[in-house]
Amino acid sequence: MAASSSVVPVVVSAAVVPALSSSGDFSNLREIKKQLLLIAGLTRERGLLHSSKWSAELAFSLPALPLSELQPPPPITEEDAQDMDAYTLAKAYFDVKEYDRAAHFLHGCNSKKAYFLYMYSRYLSGEKKKDDETVDSLGPLEKGQVKNEALRELRVELSKKHQARELDGFGLYLYGVVLRKLDLVKEAIDVFVEATHVLPLHWGAWLELCNLITDKEMLKFLSLPDTWMKEFFLAHIYTELQLIEEALQKYQNLIDVGFSKSSYIVSQIAVAYHNIRDIDKALSIFNELRKQDPYRIENMDTFSNLLYVRSMKSELSYLAHNLCEIDKYRVETCCVIGNYYSLRSQHEKAALYFQRALKLNPRYLGAWTLMGHEYMEMKNTSAAIQAYRHAIEVNKRDYRAWYGLGQTYEILKMPFYCLYYYRRAHQLRPNDSRMLVALGECYEKLNQLVEAKKCYWRAYAVGDVEKMALVKLAKLHEQLTESEQAAQCYIKYIQDIYSCGEIVEHLEESTAFRYLAQYYFKCKLWDEASACAQKCCAFNDTREEGAGSGLRRCYDWKLRKREKSLHIFYDQVED
Repeated sequence: MAASSSVVPVVVSAAVVPALSSSGDFSNLREIKKQLLLIAGLTRERGLLHSSKWSAELAFSLPALPLSELQPPPPITEEDAQDMDAYTLAKAYFDVKEYDRAAHFLHGCNSKKAYFLYMYSRYLSGEKKKDDETVDSLGPLEKGQVKNEALRELRVELSKKHQARELDGFGLYLYGVVLRKLDLVKEAIDVFVEATHVLPLHWGAWLELCNLITDKEMLKFLSLPDTWMKEFFLAHIYTELQLIEEALQKYQNLIDVGFSKSSYIVSQIAVAYHNIRDIDKALSIFNELRKQDPYRIENMDTFSNLLYVRSMKSELSYLAHNLCEIDKYRVETCCVIGNYYSLRSQHEKAALYFQRALKLNPRYLGAWTLMGHEYMEMKNTSAAIQAYRHAIEVNKRDYRAWYGLGQTYEILKMPFYCLYYYRRAHQLRPNDSRMLVALGECYEKLNQLVEAKKCYWRAYAVGDVEKMALVKLAKLHEQLTESEQAAQCYIKYIQDIYSCGEIVEHLEESTAFRYLAQYYFKCKLWDEASACAQKCCAFNDTREEGAGSGLRRCYDWKLRKREKSLHIFYDQVED
C-alpha cells in the first residue's frame, strides 16, 4: 500500500482489491467470494465492523473455495511495517472502545491503515462524548445544542488530504461521514460517490450514500461505478424509497444468480413485503429466516411490528423472551419488548423500553417512531411531536414519523399543520391509501372539498386498505347534494365489502344501506328500496328505521301501485 504519490487511491485499490466484474455480471461467483473475503478482512482491520459482518455473511452464502484458490493477505508495505507496533496496540484499545487512547498512540503514523484508524478513533470519541452529554433521549436538549466537537477539525484535516489526492477508499468514506454529520449533504454525496469508485467493495460507503438519496430522480444523476455491488445498492435504495416492485425484482435476480442462501437478502425481502403491508407473506419469510438463522437479531423489530399488527400475543411474547436470552442490550431487543407491552396496552412500560433502545443508540430510527406512537396512546402530544421530529432528523424518508406528526396536529385541531405533514407522508408513500384518506379529511376540514374528493377517489383507486375512502367520498357527495354520485359510491362500497369474502363488521355498512334505501325510494325503484331497507334490519343503529318506516313505505307504495293497476283492469273489463 504505497503512500506518497498523487495517484495513491487508484494504486491502493488496484493493489489490494481484485478487478471487479461489470454491472450485473455474476458469472464468476468464485471471484466474487474472493473479493468479499478480502474486503471483510480489510474492513475488520479498520474497525468497520458492520461492513465486515455484511461482507462475511454474503461470502458465507456462496460455495466454499478450495485451498488452492484461497488468497493470501495483502502484502505489507514499508510504512505498514514501521507502524505495526503502534497500530497493533491502538487496535486493541479501539476494540475495547478506548478511542482517545487509540488515537494518542496512532498520532504521527504514516501508513494508510494506521492513519484511517487514527482519524476514525477521533471521530468515534467525539460521537461517544456527544451521546454521553445527551443524558435524556427526550430531554430539553434541542437539535444542534449537543455536537461532536471533533467534526470541524476532522473536516479540515481530511479536506487537505482530499485536495492532495492522498485519501484511499476508506479515507474518502470517513470524509463523507464527517461532511454528512456537518449537514453538508451535497459535498458528502460527491465524496461517497468517489469512495464507491475507488473502493467499490466497501458496503459502508454504499449504505451512507443510500441514506442521503431522497428520491428516484436524485438517483438517476449519480455517476456510480459499473460493478456487481451496484446491484445490491440499487435493491437496498429501492426498498428505502418504497419502490417495492423494483426492489423485489432486484433481490429475486440476486437469488437466481447464486445468493439464495444469503440471510441478508431474505431479510430484505421480508422488509419489502412489510413495507407494502403484505403481512402474511412477510410473516412467512421471517419465520423461515428464524429457522435458517435462529440467533439473528437484525430486523427482528420489524418482525415484531408484524406480530403486533396481527395481535399475535403469544408469538410476540416468545420472540421477546428469545431475544432477551440472546442479547438483552440490543436496540432491536428493546423495541421487540416495547411492542409486546404496547400490545398489552401497558404504554408506560412500552415507552420505557423504547427509551432504553435510544440510550443504546440515539440514532435508531424505529425506536423514535414507536415511542412517538406510545406517547400518542398516552395522549402526551408534546412528547409525541418531539419523538417524531427526532425520527425525521435521523431519516427524512420515514413516512411513519411524518404521518404521526400529522395525527398529533390533527388532535390539536391544527388542520393547516397536519395538512403539511400528511402531504410529506403522501410524497413518500404515494400509493398508500391511508395517507390519501388522511389528506382528504384535512382538506374537508379546511373546506377544500374538490381536493378532498380527489384524495378519496385516489385512495380507492390505489387499493383502499381500510375500506373507508368510498364511504367518505359518498358522504362528501351527500353534503354537496350529489345524490347520484353518492349512491354510486355506496354501491361500490357494498360490492367491495361482499366481494372480499372477509367476515368483518364494517361500521359504515348500515349507513350505506340506509342511504341506498332512501335513494331508491326517491327514484321509485321499490324492489331495490325494499331490499336495502330489509338489509338495514341486520344492524342495531338502523333496525328500527328499516323495519319501521322504510319497509312500510316501500310496502305502501307497492300496494298502491297494485291497487291502481287493478282499478285500470276493472275499468277496462266494464267497458
